[in-house]
Amino acid sequence: MQRRHVLSLLALGLGAGPIAACGDSSRLPSLPDKLRARAPFKGLPEDTRIVLDGRDEDVLAGIARNALVREIGFLQSQGRSQLGTANYLAISGGGENGAFGAGLLTAWSALGTRPEFKVVTGISTGALIAPSAFLGPAYDKDLESFYTTTSAEDVMTSRGLLTGLLSDSLYDSRPLLRTIRKFLTPALLAAIAYEYNTKGRLLFVATTNLDAPVGVMWNMGAIAASSHPRAAELFARILLASASIPGIFPPVMIDIEVGNERFEEMHVDGGTVAQVVLYPPSFGGADTSRVLADADRKVIEALIKRPRRLFVIRNSRPGTDHSTIDRSTLKIMERALATLINTQGIGDLYQLYLLSLRDKMDFNLAYIPQSFTDRLEQPFEKAYMAKLYEVGRQEMMTGRAWHKAPPGYDSTPIHLPTG
Repeated sequence: MQRRHVLSLLALGLGAGPIAACGDSSRLPSLPDKLRARAPFKGLPEDTRIVLDGRDEDVLAGIARNALVREIGFLQSQGRSQLGTANYLAISGGGENGAFGAGLLTAWSALGTRPEFKVVTGISTGALIAPSAFLGPAYDKDLESFYTTTSAEDVMTSRGLLTGLLSDSLYDSRPLLRTIRKFLTPALLAAIAYEYNTKGRLLFVATTNLDAPVGVMWNMGAIAASSHPRAAELFARILLASASIPGIFPPVMIDIEVGNERFEEMHVDGGTVAQVVLYPPSFGGADTSRVLADADRKVIEALIKRPRRLFVIRNSRPGTDHSTIDRSTLKIMERALATLINTQGIGDLYQLYLLSLRDKMDFNLAYIPQSFTDRLEQPFEKAYMAKLYEVGRQEMMTGRAWHKAPPGYDSTPIHLPTG
């Protein structure tokens, strides 16, 4: 849901639902930083995730290299030798506003111009969109259904006043987990695994490890392809974690084993760290060069020379939303939080724009137009989401969707007046 409504939900949670018994809030200790390098997830590949603190660039470079090798192998098996354009898609958070991105993607399919993406990343509601966006038009019906028929009852239930204050969240997110599990069929996971293993395509979902605290990018294709008996459950729980607003939804605890010791990490909404991400700005040519030092010359040339395009879907309206704010604590805090989230999101867009300039990617950005002024009155209001879904479709169908720079950016350099 939209984090701008967190404090509104806080107020609702304080007065909604029965008072239930407190749940067990005990937990295992978090993973000590000194053990991080020796803590792969039991039974999963060592490149299952990338911690976004600047220390996993070699891991990310290795993922990119191995994916490129698989892609080249697939093309050769099809009698093709030339790499085409690499298309990247980054989908932001935004809660119910994810209906915009869903509508945009389905209309893109209808136009017949939607490319196959080499890499798809998602945060929060973008994480819920990402698997369908990754697999392509065949899964458009799932996107449409989720963002036009989902209700609050499909996502959360109130824990009541006492439980909410004394446990780890005001709302129970088990309904959302059930919804995610229903969507994550064995066929869908097998399709993701095939694209990852055979064609070298990558799907990432971002969460926030609150213990560190730091952002984490999960290699969802590696998880789907791992044959781990709990791969489907981990996949679902990562999607849940990415959309779990701290304090509103419970954090998702991820188990880690090192030797005979067990630890837990507390993961929450990826939007706590960033509204949208492709890869960390600290990841650059030096990291790639180290990993590719012993690679085949053709692989290196393919990586350097291929054209690349970045598409960013920002499930938010970048402009201001004027309103007279009441002089009440909750209203002031809600407005300030909404402003913080909005400006953080704009900053993330500028970071991606800078990355696209540095790494020679064609930059394309879509966001909710200023003309859409409807307000969300209740969480997961169907009429609101259905209307926004159609806005996304119309933006794409009429050719207005893509912008070549972040909002507010003027590329004209400053010139001194002459004469």
